[in-house]
Amino acid sequence: MEYHYKKNLSLKDRLKRNKDSYSNFNKPKQPFKERVKKQWDRNAIVYIFLVPTLIHFLIFQVFPFAFSFVLTFMDWKVIGDPEFVGFKHWIAFINDKLAWRAIWNTILFSIYYIVPTMALGLILALIINSGVKAAGLFKGIFFLPVVTSFVIIAGIWGWLFRGTESGMVNYLLSFLGIDTQLFLADSGQALMVLAGLSIFKVAGSTMIYYFAGLQSVDRQLYEAARIDGATPLRIFWTITFPLLKPIHFYVAIITTIGSFQIFDSTFLLTGGGPNYSTTTIVFYLYQQGFAGLNLSYGAVLSYVLFFIILVISLIQRKYLGQETNYY
Repeated sequence: MEYHYKKNLSLKDRLKRNKDSYSNFNKPKQPFKERVKKQWDRNAIVYIFLVPTLIHFLIFQVFPFAFSFVLTFMDWKVIGDPEFVGFKHWIAFINDKLAWRAIWNTILFSIYYIVPTMALGLILALIINSGVKAAGLFKGIFFLPVVTSFVIIAGIWGWLFRGTESGMVNYLLSFLGIDTQLFLADSGQALMVLAGLSIFKVAGSTMIYYFAGLQSVDRQLYEAARIDGATPLRIFWTITFPLLKPIHFYVAIITTIGSFQIFDSTFLLTGGGPNYSTTTIVFYLYQQGFAGLNLSYGAVLSYVLFFIILVISLIQRKYLGQETNYY
């Protein structure tokens, strides 16, 4: 209908329409200032509300990040003026055996911590999602350590794993006829005990992430699998576990970052000992930068920590963050 209407237009009308279209096409753009002003008038209130957040980001994120990088090339111990020393502190880090020991301890802690935390969180989420009675009560009990002060939990953990017979775990071991263990006073056990503390503290939050993921899985997939005769274990490995891949990726990232930032338990229970076996990179940074007032070397350690976390996150993104399609 539209085609015949245009076809029946007079030659004069068609020429006029083409002229108008051509003039609109070649209409000059608004000057840059006018476009900016128009955009500002349209979104002024949004920009105004963003200003406080932007100021906070610049002051507490961008400025410290840039200042600490500059500080790595300076010699400044709070008192006195900073002095430029080039790569002195970076070279000192390369030759610092204790710093490398702290990095290795942190990696060991991550090995003890990441997979058990994810596994325990998933198991707790499966228990709650299974339709067990009083699921809300169990959810609150499992989540309680997350909202409890770390100081309180560390105090309880220190009492449980005290390296004498007065410790609760040693009391149970002696009751079973097993020799008393030193736990926090043993360089081979202390780091694992601290990892257990962190797992107990954080597993409740990973449970919430996995529970949210389980709630989003389509129930029809389970029903179809049951009709086909699939066992619960097969359903878990072929449906539940693969569909939780985005949750696995997110939890792996946050637990990895958290494992490399471990400080509280070391500070409260071991002080980095025995024999530096629990001295992690963040605790060593604290000792150098704050306790020792060597802020420049502390800045170097902070950037080392930043680069380690960045590399691990990129590796995890490459192997865990790939998009997966299910048909």
